[in-house]
Formats: sequence, structure tokens, C-alpha cells
Amino acid sequence: MISKFFHTPSTKKFNMKPRFYDPDQDETEARELRIRRELGMNEPSKTENGEYRPNIKGQFRNADGWQKSDSSAKVAQQRRLLWLILILALAVFLVFFGDSLF
Repeated sequence: MISKFFHTPSTKKFNMKPRFYDPDQDETEARELRIRRELGMNEPSKTENGEYRPNIKGQFRNADGWQKSDSSAKVAQQRRLLWLILILALAVFLVFFGDSLF
């Protein structure tokens, strides 16, 4: 019992295997794939099957259902801004000219 009182636990260890990422290799593969498509030399690859997409930079913003270029959101924002300006203008008017009205 006393031996457990003075026992300090050892540090927890983990096994992490680092992954190697080479952006130059990804760019080279994407460029080769684009050139093959332009020349009409399509070969079946992982990108055509949908299993692996090597260059996904910026594709989240352009994906369907996320950050659509919908004008209804802009119209709603402009309406809120207009209402806010009108309410603030009315408040300023009442502060400066409220005495003469009442």
C-alpha cells in the first residue's frame, strides 16, 4: 500500500508514423493528367474512379451546397442593412428634434 503511495506513473507513449507529402509530385501528376486529357490519351486512374483526388485545394468552396452564389442571401443582407440605417436615422432624428415634436 505504501509503495503505491510513492509511485509516479510513467509517461504515456504512442507510435506515430509520419506521412510524407510532396506537393511538387502532386502538381506534376495533375499537370500530366491534364496534358493526357488534352491530347486524348485518357488512361484509367484513381481520379476518374472517384477514389482519390490529388488536388482538392479550393474545391470545398466550389462544391455544391456550400457557399452558393445565391442572390437571395445578398438581397436579404441589403434589406437588413437598409432597415438598420432607417432605424438609426429615426433614432438620431428623435434625439435632435424630439423636443419640438412632443
